[in-house]
Amino acid sequence: MRQSDISVIFDMDGTIFDTERLVLDCWEQVGERHGISGIREVFIRCIGTNEARTREIVYGHYGKDFPYEKFREESSVLFHEIADTEGIPVKPGAAELLQYLSEEKVPLGLASSTRLAVVTQELQAAGLYDYFQAVVGGDLLKNSKPAPDIYLMTCERMGALPENTYAIEDSYNGIRSAHSAGMRPVMVPDLTPATEEMRDLSVAVFEDLIQVRDYFEAML
Repeated sequence: MRQSDISVIFDMDGTIFDTERLVLDCWEQVGERHGISGIREVFIRCIGTNEARTREIVYGHYGKDFPYEKFREESSVLFHEIADTEGIPVKPGAAELLQYLSEEKVPLGLASSTRLAVVTQELQAAGLYDYFQAVVGGDLLKNSKPAPDIYLMTCERMGALPENTYAIEDSYNGIRSAHSAGMRPVMVPDLTPATEEMRDLSVAVFEDLIQVRDYFEAML
């Protein structure tokens, strides 16, 4: 394979945007408000999954009588109050990496478990949307990460071969998804460290996106 044949698909939350810490903080604040324990443990299991899978995980932990919709709504309101006043922080090196790969004519895609409308709005607000040839949200398909579906859909929309495509991910579910799709996962851990399993499934693990750019600069 020529290096010019490669493509790169990014996850969004926890990879491009530093949103997962903010969402966890909102979950914990709402949990404290209602006396709900074990929020962090449940949240970690939900990282990288879509809305439907998140609901299943929460119900599986707390039971079907858990007021999920009320909890989700309160957490969402709190998140947007903070995001609207302080903005959503972009991960260090993200814009520079996207700019570099774009200049090198590497096709770029985005595969996020978040709803497409939210993905589009956040990318546009950060001035990053136009870097991507394909943007896929978690509400466009039934099976969430760690199933390979979202990565296979994004590859198909880009006209990219999975085996020639790198996936930049922060979560366990995302790395499993990309690996199952036959891609080349690159992990940049966020809230969860790289385990032995993650290192086995990934072609590389880096501390930040600045190191990822160095990796591609050495390759291209």
